[in-house]
Amino acid sequence: MDKVLINDLLVRGIIGINPEERTHPQDILINIALYTNTQNAGVSDDIADCVNYSTFAKKVFAYTENAKRLTVEALAADIAQMCLGEKGVSGARVRVEKPGAVRFTRSVGVEIERGRVE
Repeated sequence: MDKVLINDLLVRGIIGINPEERTHPQDILINIALYTNTQNAGVSDDIADCVNYSTFAKKVFAYTENAKRLTVEALAADIAQMCLGEKGVSGARVRVEKPGAVRFTRSVGVEIERGRVE
């Protein structure tokens, strides 16, 4: 299966369970792979046959900026559901990370895969 990739989307938002995390936005790093068939788009060269990664990245950015989830797991699940709502997307891999959230790490996070149930 083909993939449309959105790499290192950096958003500032509220995420976490600690009181300071609930009041101060922090960096959230998001990586997404949208599983889709790009064959028609490759032949037609028409954006109507593509998953529009720019439009979708903006949707994810706006959602994440305002979601105020407690866990990266919940945010990843929300984003995966958004992915599956896109026309032509049959599955998704979503990674959500909190850079610098744990001392001596570059980031911590979760990666999930979801597929369309038919």
